Amino acid sequence: MTIHRRAALAMLGAGLAGPGLAQGPYPDRPIRVIVPFAAGSASDIVGRIVLETMADDLGHRFVVENQAGASGNLGTAAVARAEPDGYTILVSASGPLAVNQSLFPRIGYDPLVDFEPISLIATLPNIIVVNADQPLRSVADLIEAARKEPGKLNYGSIGNGSSQHLAAAYFEQVTGTRMAHVPYRVTGQLVSDLVGGQLQVSFQLIPNVLGQIQGGQLRPLAVTANKRSEVLPQVPTVAEVGLAGYEAYGWFAMLAPKNTPAPIIARLHVAYLKAMSNPATGRRIVEVGAEPATSTPAELRLFMQAEATKWGNIIRANGIKPN
Repeated sequence: MTIHRRAALAMLGAGLAGPGLAQGPYPDRPIRVIVPFAAGSASDIVGRIVLETMADDLGHRFVVENQAGASGNLGTAAVARAEPDGYTILVSASGPLAVNQSLFPRIGYDPLVDFEPISLIATLPNIIVVNADQPLRSVADLIEAARKEPGKLNYGSIGNGSSQHLAAAYFEQVTGTRMAHVPYRVTGQLVSDLVGGQLQVSFQLIPNVLGQIQGGQLRPLAVTANKRSEVLPQVPTVAEVGLAGYEAYGWFAMLAPKNTPAPIIARLHVAYLKAMSNPATGRRIVEVGAEPATSTPAELRLFMQAEATKWGNIIRANGIKPN
């Protein structure tokens, strides 16, 4: 994803006199932002970093509401039903926006129909980690062990259909291996069991295990993205260790309800691009283990569609059901 500042500014300029802004300059009051996960979640942390800088450009603050529940579906659906006036927007993640429609029979909204994309915000790669006492020292070792004794190695995730579970299922599909899935409800307990040796492997999100990696309790084998992590630059990518074409990462995006006027979307997009051009903003995102990203609204829609297809196919191929 790349910055297209000129196109965004042109769209904004062309629409300044349009009906969406007929009542005066936008915004003229604080903007409500729904994050469909708990305070302190990755979506919440990354979203607040960006919103803080955007508020400086817009001249009004953002009021963040955490509406957690149903794997992110509750808060995401609330924005789909909100008034499309630019004063309610969404900062959500890959689960509610690209995975859940294939995982649940009903989610209460259509990610590709019920929203106006603004921009991709960041990607959050998974990292393959093992207990440091395990003899597994490479992805090749992991594949060999999983093939030698199918189902003996166990891996933990934060639940069926989570990014960790899907990353592991995709890995099994690509490598022809089979491991035992152990779903958890609390990340802290999963990481504790991984450190303690009750679990052997996890395809974790980097922020969840960064401290344990740096402390030597967990051994990283590879990052499941196409570039190395800036916070763990010594860890190779899966492509570098021989799994070209395999990618698994979470991501965050900003959207508004369907029919939000184009000039408002353009104004928010320009404010976002300005925020991301601030080196401090990108640096803070990197420090929490994510990778800053930008896109045009059209690029985000295409990206969401491609991600929904990819993970939908993996969910169906592996018979994955919600907890």
